Amino acid sequence: MTTVDRERLAALLDRERAEHRRRTPASRRAFEAADHLFGGVPMTWMNKWSGGYPLYLARAHGNRITDIDGNEYVDFALGDTAAMAGHSPEATVAAVTERIGSAGGITTMMPSVDAEWVAAELSRRFGMPLWSYSLTATDANRWALRIARMVTGRTKVMAFAYCYHGSVDETFVIAGPDGATLPRGGNVGPAVDVAQTTRVAEFNDIASVEAGLAHGDVAVLVMEPALTNIGIVLPEPGFLDAVRELCTRYGTLLLIDETHTISAGPGGCTALWGLQPDIFVIGKSIGGGIPCGAYGITEDVAAAVRANAEADLVDVGGVGGTLAGNVLSTAAMRATLGEVLTDIAFEHMVALATAFREGVESTLTAYDVPWSIAQLGARAEYRFVSPAPRSGSESAAAHDDELEEYLHLFMSNRGLLMTPFHNMALMCPETARTDVELHTDLFARAVADVMSE
Repeated sequence: MTTVDRERLAALLDRERAEHRRRTPASRRAFEAADHLFGGVPMTWMNKWSGGYPLYLARAHGNRITDIDGNEYVDFALGDTAAMAGHSPEATVAAVTERIGSAGGITTMMPSVDAEWVAAELSRRFGMPLWSYSLTATDANRWALRIARMVTGRTKVMAFAYCYHGSVDETFVIAGPDGATLPRGGNVGPAVDVAQTTRVAEFNDIASVEAGLAHGDVAVLVMEPALTNIGIVLPEPGFLDAVRELCTRYGTLLLIDETHTISAGPGGCTALWGLQPDIFVIGKSIGGGIPCGAYGITEDVAAAVRANAEADLVDVGGVGGTLAGNVLSTAAMRATLGEVLTDIAFEHMVALATAFREGVESTLTAYDVPWSIAQLGARAEYRFVSPAPRSGSESAAAHDDELEEYLHLFMSNRGLLMTPFHNMALMCPETARTDVELHTDLFARAVADVMSE
């Protein structure tokens, strides 16, 4: 079994950092001149790009990005799922252009017929009968948690260690050695200790789920059907069914967040695996790049909301926003769902992700490298451990900053972008087989350079 030559890795990192600086002087100058941006970037997470500064965007179309130095890249990051439909998909651009132009109006505090069309399409795909809109999945999750607490009369949320639900405070959790709820490092200024709001469980550990639910104070378990922001951690056979059964037994609502896992197919994991959530959250991808999000609820949850005379969801109830459900967002969602992220598009995307995974596996086998790769539909990600992690905590333990930076810079210096937060690649309708083959070649070269017997 081959291992990473750390001395050689350090030298290779120096080489790739120098090449990054050589190729992108305009991006570096723009970053250094950004005196009025906190952290030098529009959002501080943009500093996650490897090499000491981010690439600056000139233009993006399909799965191609060009930076302000004129370098073109095959884009496998795709906005960390927000651009899963590709950059500026033609149908979405046409719809929002008409909305802004000849139709007029962007936000009016009035509905359009697009909103009902989108809700009906979301119902067809994911099975939830009733929907409401937000501008992000983070907000959809926040509002859904409020509704769940109101409906159940319980105070606590349950979440999995190293889960991803945007910037929802209740979900920044890890598990202590005794199963205690501990805060995940780095969360900024939470209002209260997360142990006051949340019980934690480990993904694929059904005993930890039951131990938390058995307290009888958990209003809602919020989960991705597969973990996605700590590598891809797939559910083991029977785990999701067991979670559903336990939630029903203990009177806890089940919220499934498919903001990332919609990569599994047109109806996400919920349709593919026959899941039965009480609340469902989606965002990012369904608007083709226009900010949007949505949450769906069952008729039972809706009836419980309506029965609560104290719930003021129209005015001051803490659920909603002036821009949520605006006519620009709903026009974008209608075009993206109706014409871009179709069943046929997903067949193409999943086939390419399969080829991507197989290319990585061939290199890992050829060099006897103890890493792994997981695939979830149109999405794939490698992790620096084998066998593949079965929980968020196991996956977090496999993180390697130097290896990750090296691989990211090796790829970007040769015209290919991976997601800056992790080693994730996502396919869009315009991704081509040759793009996957480029990654297969570059990955093999990068691994060969850094490994030793």
